[in-house]
Amino acid sequence: MKQNGLLRLLKRAKPYWKIIILCIFCVILVNLAELVKPIVMQIIIDDFLVAKKPESGLYSIPAMGIIYMLLIAGGSFLTVVQVNAMNYASQNIVTDLRREVFSYIQKLPLSLLDKYSSGRLITRATNDVEALSEMFTDVFIDLFRDIFLLVGIVAAMISLDFKLALVGFTVIPFIILITNVVKKRMKANFVVLKSLTGRINGFFAENISGMKLVQIFNMQKEKEEEFQVLNDEYYKASLTRLKLNSLLRPAIEIFNNLAIAILVWYGMGRIMNNTLNIGVLYAFTNYIKQFFAPINDLAEKYNTIQSAVVSADRVYELLDHKEDLEDYESGIRVGRLDGTIEFKNVWFAYEGEDWVLKDVSFRIEKGQTAAFVGATGSGKTTIINLLSRFYKVQKGEILIDGININNMNLKDLRRNISVVLQDVFLFSGSIKDNITLHTPIPDEEVEKAIKLSCADEFIRELPRQMDEPVTERGSTFSAGQRQLLAFARTIAHNPSIFVLDEATANIDTKTEKLIQQSIKNVSAGRTTLIIAHRLSTIRDADVIFIIKKGRIVEKGNHEELLKLGGYYSRLNAV
Repeated sequence: MKQNGLLRLLKRAKPYWKIIILCIFCVILVNLAELVKPIVMQIIIDDFLVAKKPESGLYSIPAMGIIYMLLIAGGSFLTVVQVNAMNYASQNIVTDLRREVFSYIQKLPLSLLDKYSSGRLITRATNDVEALSEMFTDVFIDLFRDIFLLVGIVAAMISLDFKLALVGFTVIPFIILITNVVKKRMKANFVVLKSLTGRINGFFAENISGMKLVQIFNMQKEKEEEFQVLNDEYYKASLTRLKLNSLLRPAIEIFNNLAIAILVWYGMGRIMNNTLNIGVLYAFTNYIKQFFAPINDLAEKYNTIQSAVVSADRVYELLDHKEDLEDYESGIRVGRLDGTIEFKNVWFAYEGEDWVLKDVSFRIEKGQTAAFVGATGSGKTTIINLLSRFYKVQKGEILIDGININNMNLKDLRRNISVVLQDVFLFSGSIKDNITLHTPIPDEEVEKAIKLSCADEFIRELPRQMDEPVTERGSTFSAGQRQLLAFARTIAHNPSIFVLDEATANIDTKTEKLIQQSIKNVSAGRTTLIIAHRLSTIRDADVIFIIKKGRIVEKGNHEELLKLGGYYSRLNAV
């Protein structure tokens, strides 16, 4: 049976059990102080003010006053200790959880990332985890404190006067009824709110990334209207939450005052009959106020609790699919591969049997340069994705150096393959960080990679050169400059297999010629795969594969394919 997400979350507190026991001990002492204070006042009223009993030592008004002050001071000190200790433990628990969520997202295969929206993942890693942080910080120990205090108050009231206690408890069934009604609606409302938060986060992420396109096509008004629909939905759901929350506390407050009124009415009758002392009634009114204080507190915390319940379920809904994660530990360990690549009768579809590749077979010897040519959607990039094992084939097998890539250690496989994509992604940081990706590559190797990629010319002109800051996605660099940096990144990591996926598409003719020479320099002794629409980029390839509708229809070098007079020949004639 599936375990409640909140219970599973509480199990994460196990490593911090000593701190939690300290917090519980502090809470017990604080609550005992709260329970003793009305007793002290009852003694002062009944023994000294009403009965006029003789005072002696600790049994005196000054001593009782000092005891009362010590109870207040001791309770305050222990509360500070408890709050700080609990915050330390809770922040460690939540930090570990946030790290686990981020690690999980990093290991998600592309097949699943294609299905998850970025907003949905961001919401789980930020909003949902933050809701759990609030639960641990504001509710976890407070919940124990309130329950313990309630039990203590009930015991103290019953021990003082059983009948008076029963009168004070007459309103409890009504509170339980109201709480249950509100609880169901609150949980349903929080599920809606969390879903809307994910959609709004995704909308923001998508639109910020595509802001240039929005501005080029003057889509601001349309995007604002789309956002307004989401915003209105969130507004209505938030109003529902506020209405429910505003109902619970006043209702409890009404019953609190009603209980005190009933107690005073009933108690005064007994005082007149000399069956109840004034001090006992005073203690009872204090206990009733204390009794409803934790109930009011729980009513206020109920939002946090419900939010945490929903967030815990959402976080564990994500973390429970560990069987879908990429496995970086198992598999055959390989060092540096030679780079002989072979596809054997490979069939692949992203969805169902909508085949993108159909019975594809080819072999590329180590050190060869192979090119793939075909129309958009023919399956060229899919071949690259399959080679890096971003997706798994449904039929056939892919071998490198005679080893099925499904049996290889995934880290070792990808360490041997470097890819330069058409759409270059740069991280925030520096140029050097984006080339090394924080791996220990010597500066001389980085400088060599920069020269081979022809990026040295524009980097030399930058104020801080290799230490020049890179903003989000490298927005301050031109498309060509970003492409050159990506090429330097690939060279610096010294793979056995180079993959260039439309790598020269956004580069001017002059730079393209330099990169063609760079490709020749770095591909010597390495297997190189090139996908390009510019046929000038692949003229010198050892073998060129023509792909049409997921099948290889032509194969050969430039001269052989021209003589064949087929698809490649017609492309060259254009």
